[in-house]
Amino acid sequence: MILRKVGIAGTGSYVPDDRITNADLETMVDTTDEWIITRTGIRERRRARPEQASSDLGHEASVKALDAAGVSPDQVDAIICATITPDMHFPSTACHLQRKLVALNASAWDVSAACSGFIYALRSGRALVASGEADTVLVVGAETLTKYTDYEDRASCILFGDAAGAVVLRPTDGPREIIDTFCRADGYDPAAMSMILKCGGSARPLSPESFGNKEHLMALKGREVYKFAVTKMYELIRDTAGRLGVAAADIDWVVPHQVNLRILQGAAERLGFPMERIYVNLDKYGNSSAASAPLALDEAVRDGHIQDGDLVVMCAFGGGLTWASAAIRW
Repeated sequence: MILRKVGIAGTGSYVPDDRITNADLETMVDTTDEWIITRTGIRERRRARPEQASSDLGHEASVKALDAAGVSPDQVDAIICATITPDMHFPSTACHLQRKLVALNASAWDVSAACSGFIYALRSGRALVASGEADTVLVVGAETLTKYTDYEDRASCILFGDAAGAVVLRPTDGPREIIDTFCRADGYDPAAMSMILKCGGSARPLSPESFGNKEHLMALKGREVYKFAVTKMYELIRDTAGRLGVAAADIDWVVPHQVNLRILQGAAERLGFPMERIYVNLDKYGNSSAASAPLALDEAVRDGHIQDGDLVVMCAFGGGLTWASAAIRW
């Protein structure tokens, strides 16, 4: 089989209008603006309206990506939505998104890999187009994490925001080609349970007791996450460069999952990579899980940071444990 080259034909993103600033959080928990900025780099994050579901955010981002690609919804062969905050257990958020787009010729399914989810989905979409099973694939990361945030936990509530990002994948003769993808997981590591939503699944259904214990909200162990994320970001960039036969210094832009500024700085220092070439927007949006990397990619493209010919490496790491990377020759 001759595999086709696959490129990103268009990008799009969406964030809700409502902002949660650090000053707002000061009224909810024992924290300060200085404490949050020093430890995370986050100044504000966005919050979806009560009636907005993840598919609503994903729809807005998808419309922009389709428009940028010059593609109509009826041309989409598959929709892959990465999310850990689905509209409901079933049907999939991708099916809700398909209905809202009126993409009637598309298959649709979700990917759950926490903050690595978008790159996991990107890898699957790339394989579909490369094999010829699809000509146009819409890959979306959409999250409404604020609906699952414990606003009495000062260590975690400062981190999370809502957003969506999307890309359209099409065959390419070179421009914006995805030239490398990589995904891994380690559910055996004890740190796999460091980011968790305990209740709502078959192992522990929702109950009055679980609500009383707030087990329907996200729980996070920051120390374990920090160590894992710094190591994996360093390894993902190093190993991607190695597979491509280039030095890390030859990478023009790193577009990471927007997790925590100290984590990004720690990985960059370990790698000897300049922070000026790591695209950061977490100060505006916080950690939006599977939505953060495509949101950052779309902003970097639209504000002119990423130029034709640039070597771009996306990387992400999240609960599970999961980690993933993708390289694009823009």
